[in-house]
Amino acid sequence: MQNTPPPMEYVCKEHSSAHDPSDVQLSEHFWLSELTKSGTAERLGIDNTPDIEDIESLQSLCIHILEPLRRRFGVIKITSGYRCPLLNEKVNGSRTSQHLKGQAVDIFISSNEVAMKYFRFIVENLDFDQVLLEIKGGRYTGKVHCLHVSYNNEDVNRRIAISDYKVK
Repeated sequence: MQNTPPPMEYVCKEHSSAHDPSDVQLSEHFWLSELTKSGTAERLGIDNTPDIEDIESLQSLCIHILEPLRRRFGVIKITSGYRCPLLNEKVNGSRTSQHLKGQAVDIFISSNEVAMKYFRFIVENLDFDQVLLEIKGGRYTGKVHCLHVSYNNEDVNRRIAISDYKVK
């Protein structure tokens, strides 16, 4: 049985001084600004603001994937979350990317060992749509680029897990 996130009007909480008062708290440890921030969007002047459906998807992703990861491993850093269509195009994202719907994030990985711990935890304990260890370089000599993980709040999660997903 999947937990349903509370309606958005109950999600906004008191903000610490570290957060913009217009920011939205999606779950205990994650804020909308963390999942929409993009250096590329800032540099190119792209408005990367999600609509309400995308925000609800981001909230589900936080509740079902990011919070369990945070509880197990401590602080995690999101390198890419929601992407509007123009931003997705500028970063050469897939036209069918789940980032476009607020259903995917890329997580910073400090080492191949940490990557495998996160990967195994997700595969063994969580409901997910995709978990991809993105590798740059050769199959066994490459370095983990990031961990891409998605959660589909609109359909059945496919549980696609690839531990050596090649990226350019």
